[in-house]
Amino acid sequence: MSKILVVDDEQSIVDVLVYNLTKAGHYPIVARDGEQALQLAHAERPDLMILDLMLPGIDGLDVCREIRNAKGRDNIPIIILTAKDEEIDRVVGLELGADDYVVKPFSVRELMARVKSVLRRTHPENPAESATILHVGDLRLDIARREAMWQSTLFELTVTQFELLRVLMLHPGQVFSRDELLNQVWGYDYYGDTRTVDSAIKRLRARLREAAPNRELIATVRDVGYKLADNV
Repeated sequence: MSKILVVDDEQSIVDVLVYNLTKAGHYPIVARDGEQALQLAHAERPDLMILDLMLPGIDGLDVCREIRNAKGRDNIPIIILTAKDEEIDRVVGLELGADDYVVKPFSVRELMARVKSVLRRTHPENPAESATILHVGDLRLDIARREAMWQSTLFELTVTQFELLRVLMLHPGQVFSRDELLNQVWGYDYYGDTRTVDSAIKRLRARLREAAPNRELIATVRDVGYKLADNV
């Protein structure tokens, strides 16, 4: 059973999400505003947060920013809910480190598929697949422990960042298109644009630069996509 923090001030949406999450075997907890969301994220340590951006008080973008900057909470997976005509908010949310987004009015089936996909990346269903340690140069991933290390230094990654790096490290030197990364990391037929990948790669690069400031570990192949750099 996964603990999922639902952050929304619209009762009708909260009711729909709580009903469907419970039906799917999850344990939903609810926050009505941004301040309560931050409190519950700290106290409850949810496995996933579904975050509306239009909130009273502290808005969803600020909640996302606070989560990603909070030591010990910064790897909580976040799916943001945005209005159909607020494209800039979706882009900013991804830049801040949201793992995915769903546009209102949303299909419950689609949202539940996104929830399942994110949780699958957090808690792999097949233990044999997760009990793997990947080494490429000085970069190391312990899949079972969900740990990333550069040389002897551990550094934290969000669920999406970890999975992106895992895919790249499984195939060092191989160039992945944005569509291929969407398919392998997000794990469903994605109908959004590929800026989701670009934003996630940007955040991953920032984390890698903190651990290895003198190295560029992910290379961009112009007009194609991304690969693990040759000098790892």
